[in-house]
Amino acid sequence: MTCVLLLDMFFTAADLSRLRRCLGDTSRLAGLAEPRRSEFVLAVHEVTGNAVQHGGGRGRARLWYADGTLRCRVTDDGPGLTDEAIPAAPPAPDFGEDGRGLWLAQELSDRLHIAGGPGGAIVTLEFDLAVTRRDTPGWVPAAAPAERAMS
Repeated sequence: MTCVLLLDMFFTAADLSRLRRCLGDTSRLAGLAEPRRSEFVLAVHEVTGNAVQHGGGRGRARLWYADGTLRCRVTDDGPGLTDEAIPAAPPAPDFGEDGRGLWLAQELSDRLHIAGGPGGAIVTLEFDLAVTRRDTPGWVPAAAPAERAMS
């Protein structure tokens, strides 16, 4: 397993703009192409904004590469939360803002994990660098090397 730490940053509300730029630059250098890179930055921004608003006013974002996947773990010192905090469907516009960011982060991520408790929330977002999902427009499976050699 290849695992490389790419970014480790403590943040407050004043740092969110700089964090977004760092995430965009670092994910670009790691090979995350558009439009997934913008979706990655937006998803992480929603989670870091929640950490500032609900998790004690500060947090920590760590980004690493592991075997074809970018993982960003956001931690805070708030009351913690669980997967139940993510609505199954987008909240109605008149519902307010609660839950909308986590729902969006889950929709944009390839995988999103929430853990934690009284010591704070731990939210991990995963984005695969290589698109291999069959529901992606234009996705065509590559032939196995032996099949290409025979044709």
